[in-house]
Amino acid sequence: MAKIKGAILGSGNIGTDLMYKAQKNQENLEISLLAGIDSKSEGLARAREMGIRASDEGINAILEDPEIKIVFDATSAKAHYNNAEALRSAEKMAIDLTPAAIGPHVVPPVNLEEHMNAMNVNMVSCGGQAMTPLVHAVGRIAPVHYVEVISTAASKAIGPGTRQNVDEFTRTTANAIRNVGGAKMSRAIPVFNPAEPPIKMTNTVYAVIKEEVDEEAVISSIEKMVQEVSDYVPGYRLKGKPFVDYRKTPWGEWPAVVIMNEVEGSGDFFPTYAGNLDIMTASASKVGDMYARHLMGVKGVNQ
Repeated sequence: MAKIKGAILGSGNIGTDLMYKAQKNQENLEISLLAGIDSKSEGLARAREMGIRASDEGINAILEDPEIKIVFDATSAKAHYNNAEALRSAEKMAIDLTPAAIGPHVVPPVNLEEHMNAMNVNMVSCGGQAMTPLVHAVGRIAPVHYVEVISTAASKAIGPGTRQNVDEFTRTTANAIRNVGGAKMSRAIPVFNPAEPPIKMTNTVYAVIKEEVDEEAVISSIEKMVQEVSDYVPGYRLKGKPFVDYRKTPWGEWPAVVIMNEVEGSGDFFPTYAGNLDIMTASASKVGDMYARHLMGVKGVNQ
């Protein structure tokens, strides 16, 4: 069966790494076009070297191709507000890697299947993709009352766009922890670490629950979730065994589940320490391939 055709809008670093991911990992989706607005961009040059059609006419090049059904938007939130309407009018499904969040937040192993018919989905943030699955893994064993998530990334892996919109990314991550992960309350704390050599992305989840919990069941649930994520983000792993902290929490005499993990990039285009960027492109690639599978009429997004 022929693959569904897709395109990447945005020939910067995110779009370029996503192009490599798609070429390597996707079984159901073929990236047939990389579109940007800078004719001299490295991304467009690399696309041509890989035999992928490249255009500096931006979204117009995508809209003019009726065979393209799925579009990854790796531009900016401001641009996506306009792109989203144009893509919807052209009946092209949009996977949004910007903070615009016009469509529902999607984290592949948690809620992708719920949104298989959406025409626009948002990939949240790097912290959201890394930590929402862990919160959900706890929540399917016991209700999560409050969560603190702390995400640390190498300063070199944080671009100017993220720095300018860090408050928005923080709110987006916290919202995903609640609305997708299932926590009642949440707080997200980002840390940009300037250490040399650059550190890998590391995350800590502190999840307070209101009742006694089966510790073995919680740990098993977390480990299964880590395996699910690592199927499409190979560098996603636990830094140590999760545990339940029975000391008094700020919320009362309730236990808290503590999880620490790290994300190492695959080195497709970004350096391996940039796991925060890698998990975004890997997650988007997974979503695109599953949407293509859905359009082809194959049942079950995780099969």
